[in-house]
Amino acid sequence: MPYDKKHKAKSRHKIIESATHLFSRYGFEKISIGQVMKQASLTHGAFYAHFESKEALYAECFSELLDDSRCARLVKRPLSVNKLKELVSNYWGLHQSTSFRTGPETVLFNEMGTDNERIKLLFQRSYENVRMMLEKRIIALSRIRKLGLSQEKVSDKARAIMASLVGAVTIAKMINDEEEQKKLLKTAQSQILSMLN
Repeated sequence: MPYDKKHKAKSRHKIIESATHLFSRYGFEKISIGQVMKQASLTHGAFYAHFESKEALYAECFSELLDDSRCARLVKRPLSVNKLKELVSNYWGLHQSTSFRTGPETVLFNEMGTDNERIKLLFQRSYENVRMMLEKRIIALSRIRKLGLSQEKVSDKARAIMASLVGAVTIAKMINDEEEQKKLLKTAQSQILSMLN
């Protein structure tokens, strides 16, 4: 007897939820379809009833993260300083806080150096999404402080923050010394907050 539409939708949701958790922690390359399906408590064969490939699943997870992130940020735009602090101090794979919400920015921290063209496109979207949020925050702060920054300076500040943010996380994920990880992330956080005045 075939499953009804509700069952299929529920299974699809479980797959996406499991995949999002695993991809956010370990990145695209390190996760297999089998691991996703095991975490979702579904059979490996059921995967292809929902997705044509691992890339298609990854793209779906990213799209949902982006949509959820946009909805959450409609309430409090631009990106808050608290959110920036959270970004710099709570990363999947480093400090797994229960309050940390996975967002599209996790793509920036897990997919460095990928050769997969589809994943590179998602990386680009993630970069643009976070850079745009940073620019909005910088513009809002410069208005409050009457700094009168040009759009070019705002964009350059956002790029510098992105470089500090992604660079710090990339290095921290590559070293095993937990004390040095903390110092690195704390330094990056201080630098970012000083760039934001």
